Amino acid sequence: MSNDVTTIGKRSSTSSNQNVSRWFKKNNHGNRLLTLVLFLPPALLLFTIFVILPIGEAGYYSLFRWNGYGEPSQWVEFSNYVRLFKHGAFDTAVWNTFKIILISLVIQLPLALIIALSIYKKSWANSLFRLIFFLPYILAEVAAGLIWRFVFDGDYGVMAKFTEALNTDTWYILADKNWAFVAILVVLVWKYFGFHMMIYIAALQGVPKDLIEASKLDGASRFQAIWYVKIPLIMSGITISIFFSILGALQTFDLIMPLTGGGPSNSTHTLVSYLYTFGITRMNVGFGSAVGVVLFICCVIFAFTYQSTIMKDKK
Repeated sequence: MSNDVTTIGKRSSTSSNQNVSRWFKKNNHGNRLLTLVLFLPPALLLFTIFVILPIGEAGYYSLFRWNGYGEPSQWVEFSNYVRLFKHGAFDTAVWNTFKIILISLVIQLPLALIIALSIYKKSWANSLFRLIFFLPYILAEVAAGLIWRFVFDGDYGVMAKFTEALNTDTWYILADKNWAFVAILVVLVWKYFGFHMMIYIAALQGVPKDLIEASKLDGASRFQAIWYVKIPLIMSGITISIFFSILGALQTFDLIMPLTGGGPSNSTHTLVSYLYTFGITRMNVGFGSAVGVVLFICCVIFAFTYQSTIMKDKK
């Protein structure tokens, strides 16, 4: 009797293994299921450890008045958020971030597209110009900030020589509340337009040459060929470029600190530099966590909205 039960159990186990094997082979099209099983769990684990848990902790700490030492104990509910939205420097940081987005969309991306249209064809001269225009992006943000701080220095930099040549008063542009952020915008355009230029060049090199030749045979001018043939065919690259531009603007930090540190009088802060100055350096981790939560929500809302609307249409 026991042997019969054992035999039945083995047959049942073998049958179930065969069913699982058949199901796996049936659904493992091109090894997709196997790839999912092997690579998804580690990715989810890393995403949970380095994204989900830190954001959860930030949301928890934002409900406390805490300096980062010991366990948070002074529960303040949503006081950090109320204080945040009433703080004038935060309004300035939001407005400055919006300025970066606006300048990126209106000046930086069109400039990158114009240059890309001029040098996308393969030649040694165009390759040289691509290298020159792309070099600022390769340069580290902190190094670029320090270089431009020297350029704008009113005593020893290029700005000092410029004012001396014009025989005008010394101009400390980074100490001028009205012009400091304009100088930062100039540096941002210079630093990142090469990245977007390379995206456009890669897209333009994928445009079929026969379509361009056909447009010329139909009597299209150079501008018409660009507007009606090239640009529609690289819209996917333009869409990606806009996405990176706006998301990067929301995270601008590395260039701000070496140039102005957020000054003068907190007039050049962005959202991230505001978080660093008023949350980290002032040992107010609870308040900084509230800023981080707001920034994270803004980035997530933008990313999901953009991908589910504009990028979805381009797939």
